[in-house]
Amino acid sequence: MTRTILLARHGVHVEVGHILSGRSEIALSDEGHVQAERLATWLDRIPIASIHTSPRARTRQTAESVAHRRGLLPLIAPALDEIDFGTFTGQSFAALGDDFRWAKWNAERDTARCPDGETMAQAVERAWRYIHALPAGDAPALCVTHCDVIRGLVARHFDLPFNAIYGFDCDPGSVTTLELSDTGIRLVALNERP
Repeated sequence: MTRTILLARHGVHVEVGHILSGRSEIALSDEGHVQAERLATWLDRIPIASIHTSPRARTRQTAESVAHRRGLLPLIAPALDEIDFGTFTGQSFAALGDDFRWAKWNAERDTARCPDGETMAQAVERAWRYIHALPAGDAPALCVTHCDVIRGLVARHFDLPFNAIYGFDCDPGSVTTLELSDTGIRLVALNERP
């Protein structure tokens, strides 16, 4: 049996591109709310049996835009949470640019650990196990999560090193679609932007 998993990145917030928000509770910006509504409208054409979301405020708000239109209750899924960036969390990218540990993390995504945080592999593995454990009755499932989690799942599917995530985009409010079956996993669409 084939199960469709729609991986949506949350809408934009005021820290995108400036601050490593990580597991902070930053909410969607006005533009992010517009993106979430645009995503909800775009998804109207697709059947969705369940909605799963990272615990972060920005992902919950994005999921709620879709859920409200469908009468569904988003399920909070810690496995879909943002990477635990540890002490990097809340720092500006300008400040991180001077930190050798940040350079190591970005150069060695397969093995490097964020200080007091987790590795990319740990974050992707928990999300991978979660989507593969979703029951058939939950599919098609919308999973609202974070940029590097989505890109990491795609890299893992293709057995690519995690440094390969820089080779494809995952824009705020975008959707990446996977099909899971008994014979494997198939990437249907990458970074579709409503």
